[in-house]
Amino acid sequence: MDILMLTEEDVQNLLDPDSLLGVLAEGFKSLSEGKVVAPPRNELRMGKAGFVLGMPAWQPQSDAAIKLVSIFHANQQLGLPSHLALVCLLDEQTGTPVSILNGTAITAARTAGAAALSTRLLARANASVLAILGAGVQGVAHVKMLPRVRDFRDIRIAARTFSHAQQLAATLPQARAVASFEEAVRGADVICLCTSSGTPIISANWLSPGAHITSVGYAPPGGELDRSVIKQGNLFVETRLAFEPPPAGCSELSGLDPTTGTELGEVLLARRPGRQSNLDITIYKAMGHAMEDMVTANLVYQRARQQGVGQLVKL
Repeated sequence: MDILMLTEEDVQNLLDPDSLLGVLAEGFKSLSEGKVVAPPRNELRMGKAGFVLGMPAWQPQSDAAIKLVSIFHANQQLGLPSHLALVCLLDEQTGTPVSILNGTAITAARTAGAAALSTRLLARANASVLAILGAGVQGVAHVKMLPRVRDFRDIRIAARTFSHAQQLAATLPQARAVASFEEAVRGADVICLCTSSGTPIISANWLSPGAHITSVGYAPPGGELDRSVIKQGNLFVETRLAFEPPPAGCSELSGLDPTTGTELGEVLLARRPGRQSNLDITIYKAMGHAMEDMVTANLVYQRARQQGVGQLVKL
């Protein structure tokens, strides 16, 4: 087997943000139409150190993707990312593995891309103040993606370590570091939660009318998004599997009525409404669906073949 190996740098160079938003939008529509085959993700827990999630997905006219992602929070003390991943693509007709991609870069891009897509769909058209909570991998990815969907004149970045917020803020002229999550959130039009916190990081009384909140953290059995925030707004999800207990779904949504959530694909297909007034608070809670890895990896792989990027390895 000749397998195309694509590094983190390869993935980042090949991923055009606007193309990514396009394939994610089509993927969410396919997901809501029932065209995506994706068994619920499973978990291999490795004692107290961490766990590995298995995430397969396929849709017709696409190579299948299987992602393995490990989540070991103590890695940060070793100078390693807490989330590490790889994605394997398999030919639709033969099942032959055709590519192995750096899944850490895929995960960062598609997660921030889906949050940006939710912002394009649900935030007020005149949203101009963005708050990003967390300055790690997802904070960096959100800083790159969110300005593509709204014209933010003020980007506030907060992190548990202020120097990390300062470093990230220095990458954009309209960004600035602030001292606390509350200072970042009050008065913000779009609020992005990008942490691995197992406890809520914002309060409902910090929110302004009309705000849009995104939350991409996954830290069972807890999570970064408080249920009081969820109850204050209209909830949007990738799929209603998000209401299942982890590892299939989200801790923050587990046990809630799945009918209270609208899928992004349903909004894109005009089957259910998105924002209905400028005073609505809208909330996008991500579980991280394998469809997103599949469409992103396929986009990268096809561009790599067109451009002759990557290293062929014979196994």
